[in-house]
Amino acid sequence: MSINPKTSAVDRTALSVAFTVGLYGAAFGAAGITANFSILQTCLLSLLLFSGASQFAVVGIMGAGGAAISAIATATLLGFRNALYGVQMAPILKVTGIKRILAAQITIDESTAVATLQGNDTDRKRGFYLTGIGVYIFWNLFTFLGALGASKIGNPSVWGLDAAVPAAFCGLVWPRLKDKRQFIISGSAIGLALLLTPIAPAGVPIITTVILAVIFGWKK
Repeated sequence: MSINPKTSAVDRTALSVAFTVGLYGAAFGAAGITANFSILQTCLLSLLLFSGASQFAVVGIMGAGGAAISAIATATLLGFRNALYGVQMAPILKVTGIKRILAAQITIDESTAVATLQGNDTDRKRGFYLTGIGVYIFWNLFTFLGALGASKIGNPSVWGLDAAVPAAFCGLVWPRLKDKRQFIISGSAIGLALLLTPIAPAGVPIITTVILAVIFGWKK
């Protein structure tokens, strides 16, 4: 049986992206335990929320003593881009009913990116589903392993795992900075967060920087 070289290339791209991104789940698992979430709570965040930046925001804010409403507001703002991806992918996927709900769950940065790189709708669908499902599986697997490992070593902060949230944020953001304008926006957000952290309640600095990013993006 012959293998379509083009299809094989789509599969390789999707699976390599899925595994690489999924590895970040271990950092989230450790971050959840550091923020005093249980293994079950940490895993449920990955299973149900399934949005890396939003998940790290939730455990980061609540781990720092912030209110749940601040965590929810920040996670919602960070996850808003997924709704825009959904608008972009809807004409290609053409799903309805329960399939639409399942497709929405895996509509993330990576699945959309791999899909839009393909030359036709058949490959776009294949790239989207393989990447989205692959990231979901690996992310949740490594979330569990990270949480389990962190729970076995006593106080995670002794091992430096309290730095998992900011380190993971940097890892998620850095590859997406492509030009001078994006570096300036990121630098401005970092500076604003550092200025507000000593005087504002936990969670407020992150919410403020997200709003700053939205303002910059709206003016683009």
